[in-house]
Amino acid sequence: MVKLLIILFPVLLLASVPVAHAMLGATAFALWMEGKPMAVIAQRLYSPTQSFPMLAIPFFILAGSLMMSGRFGEHLVDIAKLLVGRFKGGLAQVSIIGSVMFGGVSGSAVADASALGNALIPVQKKEGYPGGFAAAVNASSSTVSVLIPPSIPLILYGLISNTSIIDLFVAGILPGIMLGVGMFTAVWWVARRLDLPTAELPGGFRAYKGKLLHAIPALLMPVFVIGTLRFGIATPTEVSVMAVAYALIVSGVIYRDLSFKDIWRAMIDTGVMTGAVLIIIMASSAIQWVLTAERTPQNLAIWVTETLSDPWMVILALNIVMIIVGTFLDLPAAVLLLGPLFVTIANAIGLDLVQLGLMMVVNLAVGLYTPPVGTTLFISAAIANVGIGSVVRSLLPFYMVSIVVLLLISYVPFLTIY
Repeated sequence: MVKLLIILFPVLLLASVPVAHAMLGATAFALWMEGKPMAVIAQRLYSPTQSFPMLAIPFFILAGSLMMSGRFGEHLVDIAKLLVGRFKGGLAQVSIIGSVMFGGVSGSAVADASALGNALIPVQKKEGYPGGFAAAVNASSSTVSVLIPPSIPLILYGLISNTSIIDLFVAGILPGIMLGVGMFTAVWWVARRLDLPTAELPGGFRAYKGKLLHAIPALLMPVFVIGTLRFGIATPTEVSVMAVAYALIVSGVIYRDLSFKDIWRAMIDTGVMTGAVLIIIMASSAIQWVLTAERTPQNLAIWVTETLSDPWMVILALNIVMIIVGTFLDLPAAVLLLGPLFVTIANAIGLDLVQLGLMMVVNLAVGLYTPPVGTTLFISAAIANVGIGSVVRSLLPFYMVSIVVLLLISYVPFLTIY
């Protein structure tokens, strides 16, 4: 069955079949060819929907949508300008700082790329920034969101690997900051070469301290999430519901810019995003049944550990596979497909599962701005109205930064402490 699955799944993807449908089609064909009952698919589609921790995903998405429905984004951009606008390429630096801040609210790289890209890329082009560079900064920096809590990919990984979501959230903070600092340095280097302008705000801190105070309640959301989880006050699912209440209070009472129309739109957007993630989760559950029935994870772990003698070589091989897969599959689908296989290998070589989760998310996040499927790459290029080629050329320094951070996470376990 596994051989049929491995052959048919990429064929369906190349035929432009949506990922979830390609998973289901390949699984159904493999079961049919082996004479297995089709009822297995129905059972596996239903099974993951009964997971209580899975409720954290739609609630965290809704919390981020509610927070971003008002004028918080404008205040965030002003604060970022105040912090880094005086540096060379200030508007590009704002994009990176903004991504770090947005990550603690939305937890989604795609939402980050859309929101910040529409706010900053047109302004950057007007100030003389090359369109390809502006799009490259937005496409790459938005992936910081997948490490800063609350992170939807880390929740998915935690669910399939039975790893503590609290530990994953805490461990993701330092690598997220490292990634942001590395990209900040890359932008500074490019900006000096291109002699890009600064983006200082007139009046400095005194003129914008009101905006800073106004944005603090929203910026405290990740602190609220981590603090509540770390001190054992509530479970991740309960915290996700509390985050929605927090977002309603901040946007509706403190900011007073949240209407019933905004709430309705946020709920619709949450439903669409949750549906897109959930159908992939359901389809991957069917594939995982086939892999488990054939003992594929165990056999793969035995083969890898016997073929590659040293753990560092196994880790390198895992990274290479994840980088390649990430260029063809969206992040959630890749996490759900590779997670069960790689967890078994990690256990065989003694690799910490939290460390593996961060390796996986950083690896697959690079695929979000790498052709041919890169979601944030295409979003940013469309906003900037430039060709993909010019964006990819401008992305080279950011690829280097991501690889360096990835290697540090992979081989320096202290950096993923929790």
